[in-house]
Amino acid sequence: MTPYEALNGKKYRTPICLNEVGERKLLGLELEKLSTNKVKLIRERIKEAQNRQKSYEDNQRRPFEFEVED
Repeated sequence: MTPYEALNGKKYRTPICLNEVGERKLLGLELEKLSTNKVKLIRERIKEAQNRQKSYEDNQRRPFEFEVED
């Protein structure tokens, strides 16, 4: 028994594989496919957030203008 099981009375579930404890066990290829899909989804959402933040910043940025003696 792991310390987590002893403390909480249930098995530990990773954030990638959030299946219920009583569900069937995933085979290696199924787990890999599920993990890969989750990672792709996370990367897409991070990219969307970065693009949104960049567009907000680009709208507020003003171009620099310099004179000869600056």
